[in-house]
Amino acid sequence: MRRRAAALGAGALALAVLASCGGDGDGGTPAPAPGPLPSPSATASPEPLPSPSASPGVTGVSRTTIATFDNPWAMTFLPDGRILVTEKGGALRLVTAAGAVSAPVGGLPAVAAGGQGGLLDVALDPAHATNRRVWWSFSEAGSGGKGLAVARGTLTEAASGAALSDVRVIWRQDPKVSGDGHFGGRIAFSPDGKLFVSAGERQQGAPAQDLSKTLGKIVRLNLDGSVPSDNPFVGTAGAKGEIWSYGHRNPYGLVFAGDGRLFESEMGPEGGDEFNLVRRGADYGWDAVSEGSRYGGAPYPRHSTNPALAAPLIAWTPVISPGGMIQYRGTRFSGWTGDFVLAGLTAQGLVRVRVSGGTATDAGRVALGARIREVEEGPDGALWVLEDGANGRLIRLDPA
Repeated sequence: MRRRAAALGAGALALAVLASCGGDGDGGTPAPAPGPLPSPSATASPEPLPSPSASPGVTGVSRTTIATFDNPWAMTFLPDGRILVTEKGGALRLVTAAGAVSAPVGGLPAVAAGGQGGLLDVALDPAHATNRRVWWSFSEAGSGGKGLAVARGTLTEAASGAALSDVRVIWRQDPKVSGDGHFGGRIAFSPDGKLFVSAGERQQGAPAQDLSKTLGKIVRLNLDGSVPSDNPFVGTAGAKGEIWSYGHRNPYGLVFAGDGRLFESEMGPEGGDEFNLVRRGADYGWDAVSEGSRYGGAPYPRHSTNPALAAPLIAWTPVISPGGMIQYRGTRFSGWTGDFVLAGLTAQGLVRVRVSGGTATDAGRVALGARIREVEEGPDGALWVLEDGANGRLIRLDPA
């Protein structure tokens, strides 16, 4: 996948850059290369991870196509078994397990769709069963360009259709910048009821290290949008109090495991996609270090060159281009319970990661022959995936 520039012609290099941006095909350009590298001895490339073609306990999957969408990005199951699906262009739709798709849900604020931006994640409030509240992330326009935002509203349904009422934008990334890449945008709720959001660095690079900005950060908030007093940088001069961790690039997976720990996956540059255990106040290194390379250039310094930086549990080269991520809690897929399952765009399927204490292994792949943007677990333990693109299918997966 991500070969050196010297071996590429101009056309092939353009394709390589596209793939190393996660292969989104969504527009945007790589961030400018930072300053000079340390000596080659400090930046040697790690050995690529193997790419297993089969997963222990699963010999194959059966697929049932449910519905088709225009650039779907995320989904979540409602308590009654229906599914909320976002389309990047700005539509939120209700879908039955049988494939009936609603008109767009009303009441959403304006979305600045384009490139990798648009209507992104959707999640149910921890108390959704009683308050009917829904959360979503999206890119919005404003002074200086575009930025990530997170909103919530109450889902209401009537004969005329579904809508969101009492809509409130809870958090906005700061600052807004030009361009349409690296929004991140995943939402997760901690066991103690805090809101976590993965915010991409918007292809800006160095601001991921700047605590006065929320580019390239994971943020932690109370559900009313206020900053928890025990966040790591509260009281630090010039720092944004909502920051929980920093030095992230383009984080597309964010999951609280059953043991309460937070895990994240993100796209690397040319190589070096990451699976991380997220720790309070930790710096994950971008764009000072990476397990990948500069676009068409030399490797970045590796995490091992600075032990103060948090290294990924897994770094993928060749890349998988991770999309959504879950921790599988069911039993329908034998041997998978407790494993993390990542949607793979470049991998064109699912990637399974097994965590044991503080280590992780690439435990298996399920090839699906299409770019997979999102994965969720259904109420009965089946897996549901969204294909990427203008005619992206919602597909139910069962063990064959």
